[in-house]
Amino acid sequence: MASALGRARDESVEDLASLEFAVRVDKSGELVRDFHAARVRGQKNSMISNRYYLSDAVFVVALGGNDGLLADVASALVCPKWPLFLGRRSCPPDFPLVLGLHSESDDVRDVLRGVPWQAPEWYRQRHCPAELQLVCDGREGEVCEARADFPISFDFTKNRSYGMRPVFIDMIANPDFVDESHPNVDEHDPMDF
Repeated sequence: MASALGRARDESVEDLASLEFAVRVDKSGELVRDFHAARVRGQKNSMISNRYYLSDAVFVVALGGNDGLLADVASALVCPKWPLFLGRRSCPPDFPLVLGLHSESDDVRDVLRGVPWQAPEWYRQRHCPAELQLVCDGREGEVCEARADFPISFDFTKNRSYGMRPVFIDMIANPDFVDESHPNVDEHDPMDF
């Protein structure tokens, strides 16, 4: 099944930009610098640049909005027309990309509070934070910071353009946190003979 979301770069993304957006940071990853030296044909000097990548990070994203549009987004992610990548073509996302549609809640923050922690098993054995960072669209009355990443147009002829959006950052409980400093007394009773 082909994606219903495919569109030319000069077409509107207003419907997608209207979705409420929230991200939970399950594993922050590591910033990696990649040094590039490329020679342009006909020039004597090489072009030198540094590219930065976020390596080995895990994020859980929740979108809120019209149920039909959310179903279309889920379908497009499961069966994309073109290969998916995060920032650069050399950075494909890990799978699964869709953990499900949660129509039981209209609040993206509540959905992220209930989704199991997605960090890899090796990481879970070494780390188990009590809280995870939440970054989401700001709401009325919240103290927010402004980010210039609200998509307006991806049209190359008019230059890509982005507007400002309010972003709220908070910490939420890790749904899989186990407090090992206070073991459950029922698990082991040293006086039980």
